[in-house]
Amino acid sequence: MDIKNTSHDSPPLEIYARQFSGKLLLRTEILLDENTFQQLLSLHLFTPVQSIKRKKFTYQCQRCGNQKRSLFATLPRTSGKKILHYCRNCIEMGRVIDSEPLYYWTGKPVKWLEHEAPCTWDGQLTAAQQRAADHIVNAVNNHQQELLIWAVCGAGKTEMLFPGMATALSAGKRICIATPRADVVRELMPRLQKAFQHVPVQGLYGGSKDRAGTAQIIIATTHQLLRYREAFDLLIIDEIDAFPFHADASLPFAANRAKAPQHTTIYLTATPRQEQRRQMVGNKLPHIFVPIRFHGHPLPVPTMKMSFSLKKELQKSEVPLALMKWLKNRKHQTRQLLIFVPTIQLADNMRDQLFVRFRKEGLIKSTNELAAVHAQDPDRTEKVQAFRKKDILIMITTTILERGVTFPSVDVVILDAGHEVFDEAALVQIAGRAGRSPDDPTGEVVFFHDGRTDAMVEAVDSIRLMNKRGGFH
Repeated sequence: MDIKNTSHDSPPLEIYARQFSGKLLLRTEILLDENTFQQLLSLHLFTPVQSIKRKKFTYQCQRCGNQKRSLFATLPRTSGKKILHYCRNCIEMGRVIDSEPLYYWTGKPVKWLEHEAPCTWDGQLTAAQQRAADHIVNAVNNHQQELLIWAVCGAGKTEMLFPGMATALSAGKRICIATPRADVVRELMPRLQKAFQHVPVQGLYGGSKDRAGTAQIIIATTHQLLRYREAFDLLIIDEIDAFPFHADASLPFAANRAKAPQHTTIYLTATPRQEQRRQMVGNKLPHIFVPIRFHGHPLPVPTMKMSFSLKKELQKSEVPLALMKWLKNRKHQTRQLLIFVPTIQLADNMRDQLFVRFRKEGLIKSTNELAAVHAQDPDRTEKVQAFRKKDILIMITTTILERGVTFPSVDVVILDAGHEVFDEAALVQIAGRAGRSPDDPTGEVVFFHDGRTDAMVEAVDSIRLMNKRGGFH
């Protein structure tokens, strides 16, 4: 079909608009033949933008915002050609090179459906959840630019979003939930699809099967926002305090660009960082605090177990004697067990040692009941699912499972809780994996250490303070 002889309201252009509207893409990401692409370009339906801006000796990548000179590199120079620079900061998303522009859709924008009663979730919000949900609905209705929801681990933040999302969908708005980790995207997908059964929902992360990114509801890792521009009327950023969002300037840069001109941004966190707390105290960041879990029980307060030989045992990948002593006196032997360790190497090395000791003590019967998982594990999705189905009883893990995943009945152990990777926020989040079910709200949390750190003390104090604010003494 000749695009030049087709009106802008024709079905083909509507398809292109839905496919490319709100995105900022490399040419290689625009899956059109060259003839079709050039016709769209000549009709100004695609607009090119300079991919790397240069001013004297400074550079800025227009996809990720990187301005660090050390994160730009050059291609080998060929005879008579100028030196070409590319951005190393976002190269995993495809190479941005200064000789090749980025493109965004400037044709007729997509008109998203106005859904009548889009939410099919039949649950009931608690009074605390409803207060937060009302604030979100009000923010959406009034185009409030920012609102932070500070809710303790297990408060039911996802369910609090449903009324606000339904309000946005009823008004024909597009929604993105951005979260730090692919595991969280995978966990949220079935929940959102069940809660909004008549609205298209897509999940985007590195290696995801569906990469179209054309649905009205998008759930994505924060890195995926690098491919969007003025796309979302409602942007929900989950775990705003978590790595990598708080530590990588390119992600807030991409998030800000992904917002539609008239938008609402909802931030979710259980552990706000100092900058966010300062903004809240100074009334510069509207917020609401939810200090109680959805089932009405307090957060489990961690206990600390001192072990002078802990470091020596872990260096040899031996099972700490203090851990075995605690296991023999564990209150609920039927609960699954999450064992957090500080490094990938330790997670891998301890698995066999733990199996031998745990089988000897009768804690497990076969190797399939114990597993180790970390960010570099290609089978981590299957292992987490097996743990959720209770095929795996004991999981050794790094901080990859510190947040965003829910298991109904677990005890939680941290080996070497004083290690630098376990800051206050991480310890609070890890403790929050326990006691999440109304059927078992009192899981145990134990910090094994060879010397208390400020982070450990602050984490326990923070949890106690949250319980106090929730009415528990």
